[in-house]
Amino acid sequence: MNINVEFDDKSYALDVPDALVIEATDFFEKMDADMDCGWQMSRWWVPDPDLTQRCQIVADKLLTAMQKENTEAAMLMCAYILTKKPGTTRIAINTDGEIQGTEFHEE
Repeated sequence: MNINVEFDDKSYALDVPDALVIEATDFFEKMDADMDCGWQMSRWWVPDPDLTQRCQIVADKLLTAMQKENTEAAMLMCAYILTKKPGTTRIAINTDGEIQGTEFHEE
């Protein structure tokens, strides 16, 4: 699955293997279990992140992975987002310190 990741006025095209979405199910369940306990989203504590907030949290992890050139982690984070929001073709990651500003687009 192709997905474009945008941040800092740059766009990166990633090709996430379909198999990864299926193979990483256990890992995604662990991520969800961690977020079930609540999460710090920028300045706010969110006790029960909803679907969009979970994807925004993961997009923040995606940003970190891409900045560190950790392709494996970036692919995992994209795969998570694609399992939760399967129509996503573009992720616009907010880098001004507000995770809630990250947007997911279907085209």
